[in-house]
Amino acid sequence: MKQLDMVFGSQSGKTKNHFRLSYANNDLDKEVIKKAMNDLAELGIFVNKNGEELYTTPISAKYVETTNTPIFE
Repeated sequence: MKQLDMVFGSQSGKTKNHFRLSYANNDLDKEVIKKAMNDLAELGIFVNKNGEELYTTPISAKYVETTNTPIFE
């Protein structure tokens, strides 16, 4: 399964936060993802317990594919 992993900087600029989507379209282009990240950052709805916004600056995005290897079932 592929996941869309979007990385954002926090309001303080000290941390990088990952926003992962499991059921994202695998054919999204760079411009669509950048716009979505900017739109998400503008909402300002994700804050930590100190009131710091977590997803303010889009940094990068990538598709991550995970392979499971069962040992026993």
